[in-house]
Amino acid sequence: MRTMQFRTELNIPPAAAPISLGQGFLTLGSCFAEVIGQQLLQNKATVLVNPFGTVFNPLSCHAHLKRIITQDTKELEQGLVERQGQWFHYDFHSSFTASQPDVLLLYLEEAIKDAHNCLQHTQHLLLTWGTAFVYERQDTGHPVSNCHKVPQKQFTKRLLTVPEIQEDLEDTLNLLQTHFPGIHVILTVSPVRHLKDTLPLNSVSKSTLRVAAHFMQEQNKGVSYFPAYELLLDDLRDYRFYSADLLHPSEMAETYIWQKFVATYLDAEFQQFIQEWQQVKQDLNHRPFAPASPSHQIFLQKLEAKLHHLSLRIDVTQELAQVRGQLTSR
Repeated sequence: MRTMQFRTELNIPPAAAPISLGQGFLTLGSCFAEVIGQQLLQNKATVLVNPFGTVFNPLSCHAHLKRIITQDTKELEQGLVERQGQWFHYDFHSSFTASQPDVLLLYLEEAIKDAHNCLQHTQHLLLTWGTAFVYERQDTGHPVSNCHKVPQKQFTKRLLTVPEIQEDLEDTLNLLQTHFPGIHVILTVSPVRHLKDTLPLNSVSKSTLRVAAHFMQEQNKGVSYFPAYELLLDDLRDYRFYSADLLHPSEMAETYIWQKFVATYLDAEFQQFIQEWQQVKQDLNHRPFAPASPSHQIFLQKLEAKLHHLSLRIDVTQELAQVRGQLTSR
C-alpha cells in the first residue's frame, strides 16, 4: 500500500560551491535577511546583518548596495528629513537619527564606511526582497526605504515592474563584480505577508518579485535563489507556522527554513561545527544549583577546554571570559 503524504516537502539541491565557516556574509533587505543573518551570527559566522536597517523594496536594497560598494555620499544630504526636532534619512532605518543634520550625516557616513570594509572580506551576499511596491517622493521622484511617518500625501505608491527590477539589479551586480569580483549572491523573496497592500495585491507583489528573481538566477551564474517564500507557503502551508499576527513565520518555521538553508549552502564541516556549537551553547546556558560544587567546577573546566579548542577556528573570547569568571580557582 502506498504511504499517504500529508504535505509536499520542498527538497532543495545542495549548492554547487558550499560555504565554509571562515567565509564572510553580508545580508541586506527585509526582516527575513535579519532572521538568517542572526542565525549565522549565533553560529559564529562572519556576517554583517542589515547594516542600514530593514529594507523592503528592491530598488532601495540595490541603492544601499551601490552606496556600500562606492562609498559615494555626495547626495546623502538630499535624503534628510526633520520630524519633531529629530533628523532622519529616507534611505535608512529610523534607528539612524540625530538632533542635528550634520551629526546624522557623520553617523551615516561611518555606517557606510564600516559596511564597505566588511564587503572587502565578504564572499556571500544574501539579498532579500520583501515587496514590489515602492513609495516615491513627490518632490524628487526618488524611492524611499522608510517614510518616517511623514504624511502619505507626500509620496506616490506604485508597483514596480519585473523589467525595472531586473535592470536595476543587473546594474548593481555589474558594479559589484567590477569592485568585488567573485562574490556570490543568494537571492530570496521574503515569506512575510504585507496585508496593508491587501491579500490580492500582496500576491501580485510577491509574484512580481518571484518572476524577477527567476530571470536573474537564470541569467547570472553568480546568483542563486533560495526558496524561503515557497518553504513557508507551499511546504509548511499551515497557519500554525505563523506567529500571532498571521503575517510573520513562527519561531518553528524560522528554524525549519534555517535548517533548509544550512543543508543547501553550508559545507559538511560547517554543519558539523553548528552541531558542536549548539551543545556548547547549552553548556554555557546551564545554571547549576551549587556553582561552587566540585562537580560543577569540573564541568566548567571541561567547557573551558572545549572553548579553547574551538578558539583555533572562531572567536570565543566572550565565552571564555564567561566560563573563567565562574571558576573558583581563578
